[in-house]
Amino acid sequence: MQPLSVDLHLFSHHVQQAASDRAEGALGAAVAQLRNSLDLWRGPVLNGTGGPVLDAASTILEERRLAAVEELFALRLQLGEDSDIVSEIREFTHAHPLREALRAQLMLALYRAGRQAEALHEYAAVRDLLAEELGISPGPDLAGLFEKILQASPELDRPVPATRPEADAPGQIPAAPDTRPHEADVVAATGRVPCTLPYTLPDFTGRDCEFQYLLDQGTAGDGVRIIGVDGMGGAGKTTLIVHAAHRLAASYPDGQLYIDLRGFTPGERPLAPEEAVRILLRALGTPDSSIPDDTESQLAMWQTALATRRLLVVLDNGAEAAQVRPLLPVTPTPGCLVLVASRCRLLDLDGVRWTTLGTLAPRDSAALLVRTLGEERVAGDPEAAQTLATLCGHLPLALRIATARLHNRPRWTLQYFVDRLRTEGALLTELRSTERSVATTIQLSYEALEEDHRRAFMLLGVHPGPDFDPHAAAALIGVTPRDAELTLEDLLDAQLLLQHEAGRYSFHDLVRSFAHSLWNDAVRHQKDTAAGRLLNYYLGATDAACRILFPGLRPYDPAPAGQATGLPSLPTFSGGQAARGWYERESRNLQATVRLGQRHGFHRLASYLARNTVLHLHAQGAIQDYRELAEVAVAAARRSADPQALCLSLGNLASAHQILGEFSLTMDVAAEGLQVARTHGDHVSEAAFMDQIGWAHIVLGNLSEGYDLLLRGIRLHRELGSVRRESIALCNLSTLHLWQGRPAEAITAAERAAALCKESGEHEHEIAALNDLVIAHLDRGDDKTARTHLDRALKLGENSTMPRNRAMSLALRAVLCQRGGEGDEALTHIGRALALLKPLGTATWQCEVENAAGLVHQLAGNHEESLRLHGSAYQRASNIGYRIGMAHGLHGLVSAEQALGKHKAAREHLHEAAELFAAMGIRRAILDSPDGEPVRRAREPGLRGAQA
Repeated sequence: MQPLSVDLHLFSHHVQQAASDRAEGALGAAVAQLRNSLDLWRGPVLNGTGGPVLDAASTILEERRLAAVEELFALRLQLGEDSDIVSEIREFTHAHPLREALRAQLMLALYRAGRQAEALHEYAAVRDLLAEELGISPGPDLAGLFEKILQASPELDRPVPATRPEADAPGQIPAAPDTRPHEADVVAATGRVPCTLPYTLPDFTGRDCEFQYLLDQGTAGDGVRIIGVDGMGGAGKTTLIVHAAHRLAASYPDGQLYIDLRGFTPGERPLAPEEAVRILLRALGTPDSSIPDDTESQLAMWQTALATRRLLVVLDNGAEAAQVRPLLPVTPTPGCLVLVASRCRLLDLDGVRWTTLGTLAPRDSAALLVRTLGEERVAGDPEAAQTLATLCGHLPLALRIATARLHNRPRWTLQYFVDRLRTEGALLTELRSTERSVATTIQLSYEALEEDHRRAFMLLGVHPGPDFDPHAAAALIGVTPRDAELTLEDLLDAQLLLQHEAGRYSFHDLVRSFAHSLWNDAVRHQKDTAAGRLLNYYLGATDAACRILFPGLRPYDPAPAGQATGLPSLPTFSGGQAARGWYERESRNLQATVRLGQRHGFHRLASYLARNTVLHLHAQGAIQDYRELAEVAVAAARRSADPQALCLSLGNLASAHQILGEFSLTMDVAAEGLQVARTHGDHVSEAAFMDQIGWAHIVLGNLSEGYDLLLRGIRLHRELGSVRRESIALCNLSTLHLWQGRPAEAITAAERAAALCKESGEHEHEIAALNDLVIAHLDRGDDKTARTHLDRALKLGENSTMPRNRAMSLALRAVLCQRGGEGDEALTHIGRALALLKPLGTATWQCEVENAAGLVHQLAGNHEESLRLHGSAYQRASNIGYRIGMAHGLHGLVSAEQALGKHKAAREHLHEAAELFAAMGIRRAILDSPDGEPVRRAREPGLRGAQA
C-alpha cells in the first residue's frame, strides 16, 4: 500500500506541507493544507478497548491532531479572521478546557471582534479551572495575553497585510478591515474638575528614566492603563507619581484623584477598599448620603464612575493586592490611568506594569543638592556635598531633610554639617538596614529643632487620624491654635510634616514611625496627658457642633473629668453648614480618637465623644460605622463606672440595632440599659429604653405589650420635659394607632410630635413626624390635608442630611400623585425614593418604601413591577422578623397576582397575610383601604375578599 493512501501518512504530509508554505509566507496555502489534513479525521483514533499500548498510541495521535487545529487557528488569526472563527475555537475549547493555547486563541479572537469583556471572562474561567483541577496558575503566555488585552495593547490589533495575499492560493483568506468600535473621547464635564493631587515639587530632580516611563505608559489612549511604582521607604515614590500625574493631568479631563491607602502607616491599619472608595467617591462630589453602606454597592458605584469618566487615579502607599485590586477599573473604557505606589511589588495584581525605584544616582543626588541649596553653596565645597549625599544614602527624603537643616542654619558650611553627621555616626553604624537609614535622617532633622519644636513633634505623633488642623495640634501640644499653626509651618518647612490641603497637616508614614519611637517611659506621662487633651478638645468641639445640629439633645451631667477646665480653644461654627462641614472633615479623626481614648484609659471621655460622633454618623446614614462605634462606646462606658455614660452608650447601640432591623438585639441591649437606668435612678434613660423595647415588641408583632411600654415611656418623657425623646415616641405611637385602625388617634399623636419638633428646632425629627401625619391622612382618604403637611416635609427635607426621611417623603408624594392622576410624576418620585434608600442597608425603611412603591405601580397598572417590589419588601421583612412589613408585602402581592391572573398564588398569599394581620390584632392594611374593609381569608377562586 502506498504511504499517501493511508490517512495517517496523508495527514502528516499535509501538516508538513503547511509548515513549508508558512515558512515561505504563503499563509493561505498553509491554511488549505491544514484544512485538508483535518478533513481526514472522522472520529477518535483506535477507539475501543485495545489496552494500554493502543491507548498510548491514540493519545499521541490525538495530540498531533490538536496541534494541527491550533496551528490552523493561529494562521487564520494571523490572516485577520476573528468573529467568524470564535464559535469554531470555542467548540474545541469546550472539548479541551485545560488546553491553554486554544484558550489564548479564543481570547484573541474575541478581543479582535470587539468583545473584550468576554475575552477577559475566558481568562478568569481557565484560571479558576486550572486552580481547581490542577492547583496551578495559567502559564506566562496566557497571563501575558491577559495583561495585553486588559491594557488594549496595540500588539493585539488585527494584522493588516502590506500586500494582497496570493489570489491563486487555495483556501487563502484575505484580512478583513478593522471594524472594531472605538470609544469616543469623553467630553469633560462642566463645572470644576475634581483634583485632589498633592502639590508637585518645583525642584523635582532626577528619576529621568522612571519619569519618562510613566509619561510614555500613562499617555491617554483607549483602554485602562495601570502603572505601579515599588521601592523602599523614602525613595520618593509618591513624589515621582504625583509629579507625573500633574504632567499627565490634561489628558484625563474628568478628574485627577489622589488617595493614601496607608498601607505602611505605623499604628494604623491600612484603609479597607470600602473606606478608600468612600473617600474617592466624595472626591468626585458624591454626597455621603448617596454612598452605600455595604461594600459591594460601594465598589459598584466606584466602578460605574470609572466606566463613565476619563480619570487619573493615584493609589499611594498600597499594602497588598487585595487592598488595591477592588479600586482598579474593570472595564477598558473610556480610558483611565491608575498609578499605584507600594513599598513592595504587588505581584498578584494582574495587568499592572511595574517599575522599581531605587536610590538616586550620585549625579542626581548632586543635582538635587544644587537645586535645593544653590549652585554657589555646593560649588564652594563639592567634596563635602558628595559626602553629604553618600551619608544620606542617596535617598530623596533624607537629602531634603538635610538640606532643610542647612537652609535653617545659613552659617553652617557643608563640611561643618558633614562633620556633625560623622560625629553622630555611632547611630548610623547601628542602623544598618536601608529602612533604618531613613529613620536616622529623620533623627538628624529632629535633633536640629528647637526644644519646644521637638516636644511638639513628639506629641503630634499621638494624633491617631489621617490628618489634623491647628486646633487639634494646639490641644496636643498645649498651646493656642495660632502658636500651633506657626509650629506646624516650621515642621512643614523641615520636611517633617506634609500638607495635601491648606490648613491641614499629616505625617509621612516614616516620619510618624520616628515620632512614635520617641515614646519611652520618660515621656509616657506627656503622651497620656496629650491624648487626654485631644479627647477633651474633640469632645468640646463636638458639643458645640451638636448644639447647632441637634438642639434638644440631652446634656450629660456632671461634665466628664477635665472637660470643664483647661479646655483647648475650639473652632467657631457660623451655622449648621459650617458645623456639618467640620464633622465631615473630622469624622475619621473622631472615630480614631474614641479608640485612642479607650487604649489610653480615658474610658469616660471616649464614651461621651462616641456619643457625639455617632449622632453625625446617624445623620449621614453611615449606620454600620454608627453601630461599630457604639459598641466601642459601650465597652468604654462599662470600664468608666459611669452609669450615665453607659446608659447613653447602650441607648445608641440599641438605636443602631433598631435602624438595621436587628430587633432582638435591640431588646437585649435596651433591657440591659433599662436595668442600669432604674438601678441608678436615671429616669430620662429609663423612659428612652422603654420606648425602644416597646417599639421592638411592636415591629415584631407583640403590639399589646409594646403599646403599654410606649405609653409609659411617653408619660415619663412628658413629666421630665424630654421633648426630643417624647416626639420620637409619639411618632411610634402614631404608627401603632394607624396599624390598629385608629387614624384619628394616629393624627393626634403625629400632630403633637410635629409641634414639639418645630418648637425645639428639631427639623429632622419634624420631617419624620410630618411623614407619619401624611400617612394617617392618606389612610383616611384626606388627600388635601395630607398634601399640605407633605409640602412642609419636602420643604424641610431640602436641607436634610438624613436620606431615609427624605426618601419616605418622596414615596408619599408618589402615592399622592398616583391617586391624583399624575402617574408620570408619581413614578419619578418613587424612583428617587428607592434610589435614596438603596445604599443605606436599612431593611425596615427599604421595606416600607418598597411596599409604597409597589402600591404606586399597582395603581399605575404596572403589575409585574408591583409584584417585584412587594416581593422584595416581603423578603426583607422576613429576614429581620418585621411582621407588619411581611403582612403588607403579602397583601401587595395578592393584588398584583390577582391582576396578573395568578389566582392560586394570590389565594395562598392572602391566607398568609390574613393570619399575620390576625395574629397582630390588625384588621387591615393601611394606605390603600380608607373604607376600613378587613383582610379576609381566600375562599373562592375569584378572590373576592382580596382587597384589604
